Amino acid sequence: MTAAHVLHADGAARGNPGPAAIGAVLFAPGRLEPVAVVSEAIGRATNNEAEYRALLAGLEAARSAGVTDLVVRLDSELLVRQATGQYRVKAPGLKPLFEQLRALLSGFGSVRFEHVPRERNALADDLANAALDR
Repeated sequence: MTAAHVLHADGAARGNPGPAAIGAVLFAPGRLEPVAVVSEAIGRATNNEAEYRALLAGLEAARSAGVTDLVVRLDSELLVRQATGQYRVKAPGLKPLFEQLRALLSGFGSVRFEHVPRERNALADDLANAALDR
């Protein structure tokens, strides 16, 4: 079995909703240099919408890089539990984002989600906040 790429993603909103941005970084197995980096403002959104949009952008970057096996690390417990089917998506604003997530995930061989503490997702968080500050 080959080692998986690792994707860190995070969204940020100042206000809920408010100005929002996303950050994501993709690493190849055993590498310290990122394969792809996402850092962009997305306009007005809730924090959870920004989290989803960061994940979607990171998955798109992974797909574009030809990744098939992926470990996704997020500091949003809600998003991890919704993505793994432990929680239902109830918020109307998140349902279309969840459907996009499901469609994107079907294009990968395997994807494993991990909830990590914020400090273990600092690079993605920094990328989202840098986009908000620009």
